[in-house]
Amino acid sequence: MPAQTLVTRIASFAELDARTFHDLLRLRIDVFVVEQACPYPELDGRDVEPGTRHVWLTVDGDVVAYLRILADPGGVARIGRVVVAPQARRGGYAGRLMAEALAVVGDRPCVLEAQSHLVAFYARHGFTVSGPEYVEDGIPHTPMRREPAAG
Repeated sequence: MPAQTLVTRIASFAELDARTFHDLLRLRIDVFVVEQACPYPELDGRDVEPGTRHVWLTVDGDVVAYLRILADPGGVARIGRVVVAPQARRGGYAGRLMAEALAVVGDRPCVLEAQSHLVAFYARHGFTVSGPEYVEDGIPHTPMRREPAAG
């Protein structure tokens, strides 16, 4: 089997070409809307905000994992839309994606709304539960927060 080429990409909306944005949205919709059966407005307007950063991984040119980092008020970064393509799951891509995202976040506080079954995954990246579990679109979620490293 030939070696696969893994590439990490980080871009603002203005830096995305139409094909790339299509591929990122397709992955998000295929998983969140279709696979998880959660009809919701995927295009929420936040993708185009100047402070938003899109982070994704490709293998041999195909998008296998994605997340976005939003600039929330007060200098807080918000990670969301974390997704790995079904055929790429269990390949370590989510962990690599989170490491890349946290490098972008740097020393800012960071929050996310974890699907509750993934709390332990995010905890390995320094996040702690910051509020009570709630249900959104039929899926239990848990708010989590990561403070900047001291020192």
